[in-house]
Amino acid sequence: MQTELSIPATLRRNTAAYLDWIQMLSGAALIVFMWCHMLLVASVNLGSGVFDALAYFLEWTYMAQIGGPAIGILFLIHFAVAIRKVPVTSLQQKNMWNQAKMLRHKDTWLWVVQAVSAMVILIMAGVHLWTVLTNLPISTAKSAARIQDGGWLWFYLILLPMAELHVGIGFYRIGVKWGFVQRRGRKGFQKLEYIITGAFLAIGLLTLITFATVSI
Repeated sequence: MQTELSIPATLRRNTAAYLDWIQMLSGAALIVFMWCHMLLVASVNLGSGVFDALAYFLEWTYMAQIGGPAIGILFLIHFAVAIRKVPVTSLQQKNMWNQAKMLRHKDTWLWVVQAVSAMVILIMAGVHLWTVLTNLPISTAKSAARIQDGGWLWFYLILLPMAELHVGIGFYRIGVKWGFVQRRGRKGFQKLEYIITGAFLAIGLLTLITFATVSI
C-alpha cells in the first residue's frame, strides 16, 4: 500500500522538478535573446545603414526565418510551463494580492509584477513577432513606417517596459532561486538587475525615438 501511494507522489515531484528546469532554462534563453535583440534593433541609432546591414545578414543566413519561429516556439514552451504557477482565476488573483500586501516583501511584489507582465507580453509579443515575420525583409524604412503609424508607437511604449521588467525580474529570480546568488549577495545582485533593466529601457526608448523621427 505504501509503495502504491509513494510512486505517484514521487512521479509528481520529479515532474515538477523537470518542469522547473525547463522553465528556468527556457527563461534564461529568452533573457539572452531579449538582450541581444534589443542591441541589434538599437543599431539603428548608429545609422539606418548599420541596421539594414545587420537585418540583411540575419536574413541572408536564414537566422531570421528560422530563428524567429524557433523563438516563438520557445516562448510558448516557457509560457506553458510557467502558467502553472501564475494565478489565473479571480479567486487566485485576489489571494495573491492579499498575500502580497500582508507579507510586504519586495521579492513577493516583484513576482506579482512578473506575473502581470507575463499576461501582457503573451499577447503583445505574439502580435509583434507575427507582424515582423510576415513582413520580411526587415528594414529601417519598414520599421520606422510602423512606428510612425500612430498606434504602433503606443503599442511599443507599453510592450517595452513590460518586457524589460519581466526579463530583469526573471534574471534576478533565476539567480536567487537556483542558488547562483547567496543571501549576502542578494542586494548587490538586485542593484545590478536594476541597472541592467534601466539601461535597456533607456536604449529601447532612444531606439523608439529614432524610429519615430527618422526620414522614410
